[in-house]
Amino acid sequence: MKFGIFFELQLPKPWKPGDEHRLFNEALDQVVLADRLGLDHVWCVEHHFLEEYSHCSSPEVFLAAAAGRTKNIRVGHGIRQVIANYNHPARTAEGIASLDLVSNGRVDFGIGEGATRLELHGFGIPAKQKRAMSLEAAEQIANMMVMSPYPGYEGKSFSMPCRNVLPKPLQQPHPPMWMACTNRETIRVAASHGLGALAFSFVDPGEAAVWSKIYYDTIKSEACVPIGHAVNANLAMVTAFSLHPDHAEAVRRGQENFEFFTYAISALVVQDTIPGRSRLWEDFQAFRADKAARAKLAATNEVVEVFERSPGVGTPDEFREHVRHFEQAGVDQMIFLQQAGRNKHEHICESLEIFARDVLPEFKAKQAERAARKQRELAPYIEAAMARKVKMRPLRDDEIPVVKASVKEVSMHEKHAQKG
Repeated sequence: MKFGIFFELQLPKPWKPGDEHRLFNEALDQVVLADRLGLDHVWCVEHHFLEEYSHCSSPEVFLAAAAGRTKNIRVGHGIRQVIANYNHPARTAEGIASLDLVSNGRVDFGIGEGATRLELHGFGIPAKQKRAMSLEAAEQIANMMVMSPYPGYEGKSFSMPCRNVLPKPLQQPHPPMWMACTNRETIRVAASHGLGALAFSFVDPGEAAVWSKIYYDTIKSEACVPIGHAVNANLAMVTAFSLHPDHAEAVRRGQENFEFFTYAISALVVQDTIPGRSRLWEDFQAFRADKAARAKLAATNEVVEVFERSPGVGTPDEFREHVRHFEQAGVDQMIFLQQAGRNKHEHICESLEIFARDVLPEFKAKQAERAARKQRELAPYIEAAMARKVKMRPLRDDEIPVVKASVKEVSMHEKHAQKG
């Protein structure tokens, strides 16, 4: 079992001058602490225009800053919006490779597509086509990172001519690729493309076991045809995270903020929004006070989970048992949603220190053995999956097109003639 921390960079209103500056710098301090404590991953979303819920619109900047301040922790796009309307695939390939170089090969590359009207319509993306657009772009990004030159592409969502996309990543053939998942179907989609699954939904161990079976059964089946140039067979799941020796204090510190997280993402999907005039925290407070409304919403909207008691919120002993259940369910990584709502920086740091002291050692001791066993088990299936991949044909030297100069060159003879 590995462990990561996760950032939406949430900032509920009211906002005071300097709040965003403080938010970013406290988050970076948390990454530095996680690295020092021995956690394995930091994950950073990419969202646009989602006031209060996520101020993380340029994760490549945040992750580069995090890489420069750390030594061991892996820096992950969880996720990068890969549809060309958000980020041209060549720019994504360049950015991922550059981050991999400056981090000394510590990048993980999660792909995503966006879900809210604010984002999709803001960039002119048809909601019904977003999955296909995302997968099309992701496959070409992987090709750009390994091919010299990239032969060019004429597709449905984007096209580009032959170019050598630079730089190339340090990790070979490219950084591990993942996909954001929220349900059983997307878990299956991720596995069918040989992608790691970043399960950004809160599920119990029983459902986690179902998702794990779906994922690894698909990885082992003929349905797995890698979209990249390697298979990343890993299942990561998010959990609320607030630890304290006193259970009641852990709840007091974290519970309300994790409820805000689930309320806010649902509200952004189903409610109308006035840009620049969000009132998510204010509306959440009214919702939280209305028990009847909470019960109705929980019963009718599968996106919303009302936290009556989150297993990630409690004592170190309770959290250790929580992790054991997910380990037994076949989950490879637990990702801590430690920065949600108005969780205080000092409480987040204290929770991380408690985890590292009282919980992490048990699971750290088993990491190498578990990874080796898993590699042996999956090796023949991954080899078979890679054999099914149809790779883009590289160009022969005589097929590489000459890119004409935009300005006609003037010969020395012509220059002298012009002077005369």
